[in-house]
Amino acid sequence: MLRISIVAALAALSNSALAQDAVKTDGDKYKVILENACVRVLDYQDVPGERTHRHAHPAFVLYALTPFKRTLTLPDGKVLRREFKAGDVMWSEPQTHIGENVGETPTHVVIMELKQSGGACSTKP
Repeated sequence: MLRISIVAALAALSNSALAQDAVKTDGDKYKVILENACVRVLDYQDVPGERTHRHAHPAFVLYALTPFKRTLTLPDGKVLRREFKAGDVMWSEPQTHIGENVGETPTHVVIMELKQSGGACSTKP
């Protein structure tokens, strides 16, 4: 029983370890539009039927520029269905997934990934 638990734990860790930076896995869809010590801002675009490779995001805020429908497949196989209208905003904790546009319209979003700044971020003008 202990061996099974250890193997399952190692498999979960390896799935997380395999998840890479979205810009590296899907550079045709993700573009960095701003990056500093505090945030990385990404522009993401795809068309119906397109799918990403498995990738990871730190905690982030997503702003939908267009309406779209998509699924997110999590490392454990769970599939989440998401639908956004233009102007919708959502918060997410860190997440690893494969995304697929399952709607009839292109996806266009801005994603603001938060960085662990260690106090390096400032609100000074």
